[in-house]
Amino acid sequence: MSCDLYFNVITEMINNLKEHQKENITKAAEIIAHSIMKGGIIHSFGSGHSYAAAIEVAGRAGGLIPSKAVQEPSRGAYETVEGVGTKYMDGFDLRENDCFILISNSGRNPLGIEMANHVKKHGNKIIVVTSLDVSKTLNSRHSSGKNLYEFADVVLDNMGVEGDAAVQLEGLPVKICGTSSITAAVLLNCAVLESIEIMLLKGYTPPIYMSENVDGGPEFNKKLTEKYADRLQRLK
Repeated sequence: MSCDLYFNVITEMINNLKEHQKENITKAAEIIAHSIMKGGIIHSFGSGHSYAAAIEVAGRAGGLIPSKAVQEPSRGAYETVEGVGTKYMDGFDLRENDCFILISNSGRNPLGIEMANHVKKHGNKIIVVTSLDVSKTLNSRHSSGKNLYEFADVVLDNMGVEGDAAVQLEGLPVKICGTSSITAAVLLNCAVLESIEIMLLKGYTPPIYMSENVDGGPEFNKKLTEKYADRLQRLK
């Protein structure tokens, strides 16, 4: 069956992440743990389909409560237009102990680059999820000449292929079945998992969402979310 092709691709990619990205996962986890223990929150942003990975970090069962998926109003429609990211970050609620996760398979578009530049200027830590080898071959679409990975404190490399889609079927001139949403989710869940372990080892119990569909879940979450409500409910 053709679906076996996709299963095989994804299995191989996850095995590659397991073999080659453990050190970077731990570094990302340390950034997240430090941020949460110091009273900061996680901001996660991805344009286009990378938004799927951004919401994997924020507001979901089993995840850290002090986390926010950043929703740029155009939803990435102008990610190739220089200046949009700079304008969007004007007045952004970024505080001393916050950390930022930026997700882009190519890492070449101005929107994410300008957001990263703003975060870096404020001295906050940045975790970038990207296809590193691919990004290094691509020319930046920003006048700085930089790609997103160059702003990162830690790069989580999804080890993907150029163009993201990875399955070739006879009779088609293009590949199908994107991979980066899945590999980014794996990398980020691993980083969150390790961050929670780090916090527990340091005697800090992190606030974690219980499923709203479990009896008692809404009540459990309400007690914990009140502390962060002002920050998590802001539009930016």
